[in-house]
Amino acid sequence: MAYSVFLCAQFTSALLPFNYRNAFLFKFRRSKMDILRPTLIRIGGRVYRKNLIQEQAYQQEEEEDFCAGPSDCADEPCDAFVVEETGKGFQCKVDVPSPLYKYIIGKKGETKKRLETETRTSISIPKPGVEGEIVITGQHRSGVISARTRIDVLLDSFRKKQPFTHFLSFALNQPAIQEKFLQFKEEVLEKCSNDHGVSSSLFQNPAKLHLTLGTLVLLNEQEIQKACDLLQRCKEDFVDQIAGGKPLTVEVAGVEYMNDDPAMTDILYAKVHMKDGSDRLQVIADQLVERFVASGLMLKEWDRVKLHATVMNTLFRKDPSAEERNYTMTGKSSFKERESFNGRNILKLFENFYFGEVQLDSVRLSQRFSSDASGYYATSGQLTFS
Repeated sequence: MAYSVFLCAQFTSALLPFNYRNAFLFKFRRSKMDILRPTLIRIGGRVYRKNLIQEQAYQQEEEEDFCAGPSDCADEPCDAFVVEETGKGFQCKVDVPSPLYKYIIGKKGETKKRLETETRTSISIPKPGVEGEIVITGQHRSGVISARTRIDVLLDSFRKKQPFTHFLSFALNQPAIQEKFLQFKEEVLEKCSNDHGVSSSLFQNPAKLHLTLGTLVLLNEQEIQKACDLLQRCKEDFVDQIAGGKPLTVEVAGVEYMNDDPAMTDILYAKVHMKDGSDRLQVIADQLVERFVASGLMLKEWDRVKLHATVMNTLFRKDPSAEERNYTMTGKSSFKERESFNGRNILKLFENFYFGEVQLDSVRLSQRFSSDASGYYATSGQLTFS
């Protein structure tokens, strides 16, 4: 059968113009590779393969179907979650944030109906906007386990598509730093305003100067509390020992750019380092991210946290409240809408600009698109060094 399909593809492509033939063959080969090498997803120590169904899109997104791989627990005891025996069969409860209900329901309820039909279960979902548990019931334990497994994989996939809501940060908005930042802005505009794309709209709000450790998608109060609790455990487990119970003295000095061509710069940032030359800040940052990734609250982006504070960003040109978006797994970037600026002169003239010294005394769980009384991001929780 595979041989006859290949011959059909060859014959069909021979009748097409050159450009269309190449596009046809590329699409054919890609679809063939998708079948032979499907995307694998790991959840709870198990591996699942992901199959894309493109016929019916839900809210302009690809509807996704998931089939368990060789380690599927549908026909064997599974200790990844609790399945209770009831008088009418079996049931399993799933804590799901209300914004994710729609992905289990699907367009016109089709996803839910398909799950129920294929697993021979009944799936009860709270009303939209009401926090609660999704309850799976069925006469057979294997069917309940299968439904729960598929729901877990669906949720894991769609959660990754949500824009981040919170981020771990060090605040760098102390008055002395803000004053030096405003001096930097004034001198850049005075000396480099004629350079392509350079304008006052590119600069960060000085009250929001910060160092980002990583981003999180926290969709209800329970998940926010889980992140806060994890911060406190990190404090007890390793932060207090590394910091010695005292604030970390760091220096913000020098500027660098994110992309390859300084003439087409989108993000310019200030470098952050320990004043004593140690790597304590780097170690704390990396271990915090490692813990949050292991908990499932954060996605791993880089091997190490980049210690930096954004000072100029082309995203600010249209939206002064926008944060830097270098986290491609948590949302789509808007690079096509950006107007880059020529940063060559800025890098040359301000390569070693000294923004100042600051005492870092806490890691904050900061809420995106928010402000507190000081103008910094609203804090949902924090880890203090002293």
